[in-house]
Amino acid sequence: MGSKCRFYVDIQSLSSGVTGSCHLCIVRYPDCTFSRFIVDCGLFQGTDEKGDENFTFPFNANNIDFVLVTHNHVDHIGRLPLLYKNGYEGKIYTTPPTSMLLPLSLYDSFKVLKDTCKRRNIPTLYSDSNVGQALKNVQPIPFCKSVELTENIKVTFFYNGHLIGAALILVEISYPGEENINLLFTGDYNNKNIFFDVPPLPQEVLDLPINIMQECTYGYMDSDEIAQSFETNILEAINNNASIVVPVFSLGRSQEILYFLKNLQETGKLSTSIPTYFDGRLAHRYTELYLKKDLGIKDEMTDFLPSGLQFVDASIRDSIIEDNHSKIILTTSGMGSYGPAQLYIPAFIKRENALIHFTGYTAEGTLGHRLKTAEIGDFVKVGGLIAEKKARVEYTTEFSAHAKADELITFLQQFTNINLVLLNHGEETVKENFAKRVIKQVPAKNVGIASRDTFFRISAYHLIKTMSTKFQ
Repeated sequence: MGSKCRFYVDIQSLSSGVTGSCHLCIVRYPDCTFSRFIVDCGLFQGTDEKGDENFTFPFNANNIDFVLVTHNHVDHIGRLPLLYKNGYEGKIYTTPPTSMLLPLSLYDSFKVLKDTCKRRNIPTLYSDSNVGQALKNVQPIPFCKSVELTENIKVTFFYNGHLIGAALILVEISYPGEENINLLFTGDYNNKNIFFDVPPLPQEVLDLPINIMQECTYGYMDSDEIAQSFETNILEAINNNASIVVPVFSLGRSQEILYFLKNLQETGKLSTSIPTYFDGRLAHRYTELYLKKDLGIKDEMTDFLPSGLQFVDASIRDSIIEDNHSKIILTTSGMGSYGPAQLYIPAFIKRENALIHFTGYTAEGTLGHRLKTAEIGDFVKVGGLIAEKKARVEYTTEFSAHAKADELITFLQQFTNINLVLLNHGEETVKENFAKRVIKQVPAKNVGIASRDTFFRISAYHLIKTMSTKFQ
C-alpha cells in the first residue's frame, strides 16, 4: 500500500515590506496531489523597485492554478501581466468593481514601467499584449457569494473599507474525511469608507477555525493618535496667500480629498474663489467612474466635486505653475515620484510661500519620503535637480485607507478560533512590535511574521512548522 500524505497548506509572503504584495499558497492533499494559487501580484515600489525583485518570481507561473486579487492598487496588482509573460494561462478572480478598475490601472502601470525601463536602459517588465492577456482572464465574483474554484477550494469575497472594490478573501480548502483548512487574506484593510458601507463579517465566518493573513502598515499607531492637521494647514496656507500642492493617489485618495475640499467650501471655511486644480490622467478617469454610479458608491456620495474644480492637462499645466496667486493643486502621484507631481514639486519646493502636503504613505526611496528628512534651507535632489528647500512640507495620516493598530486588534478579536495570525505589509520593526501586541491582546494560538525567507505549514487546527527558504 502507498503511504498517505498529510493535508496541509504552505504559505509564504513574497514581500518582506510594504510593497510587492504576493502570497504563494501550496496545498498538499492526502492523495499526494497539489493545488497552487497566489493572492495578489504587486509591484515593488520605492527602494525595492531598484533591484531585480520586480523581474522574477520564485515559482513557476505554469504551475499556478488560479490568482486571487484583493484590490486595485499597483503594489497588489502591478505584476499580473508578468505572470502571463512567464506562461500563466489561468483566471484572475476578484470583485466586480475591481474588475472594472483593473484595465485603467494595468495599462497606466505599463506606461509608467515602460518609460522607467527606457530611462534605466533595461528591458520592459512585460508587454501591452501581456496586459491584454491578464485582462481577458479577469473573472469577477460578486461580494458575499461563495464560489468553488476547484473541487477542493471555495472562495468568498467580503467587503473591505480600504478601497472601492477591495475585499477580504476567505479561502476554504476541503478534502473528504478531513477538517477544512480556512484562510482569510485581509489585503490592505480598513473598517470604513466614506463612499460605501462596510457590513460586518457573518458570524459563521468569525466562528471558523481560521488562519488570518493580516496587514499592519500602520501597526505602530492607534486611531486616537492621528492629528487632524490637513484642514488647519490648508486654511492657514490660504490665509497666507500661499500655493498648495497636494500629492494624491489616483484611486480613493483623490476622490476623498476632493470631497473634503467640497465640505470646506460648503461650511464657508474655504472660499470658492480660490482656484482648485486637479491633475493626473488616471485620477481623472477613476473620478469619472465614481461619478457614473457603477462602482456601488452610495447615491449621496456621487456628488463630491468641489465648486469650480478645474481638470488639468498638459496644455495649461505650465501656466498654473508659473502663476504666483494662491491656489490648490491636487496632483498624482501620492508619493511624489510619478505623474505630474514630478513637475509641480520641483517648481514649488523652491518657493517660500508654498505648501506641499502629502496625504498618505510614502515608501522609502520615493520623493515624498526623501523630503521628510530635509529641513528648510537644506538642498534636496528633486527630479534630478538640486534645489534649496524653501517650501513648507507636511504629512498627514488622517486620510489613510489603512486601519490603525487598535482597529486591527479589534478586527482580530472578533474571531473565536484563530490558529495563526500571519502579519504582512508592514515595515520590519512595525511587524515585530505589532506582533507582540497581537500576542498580548488576541487569543490566537500562533502569531508569525511573513517574509520572503519563511514558509508557514498549517493544517486545519495547527501550525505544523515553519521552514526557512532562500530565493535566488
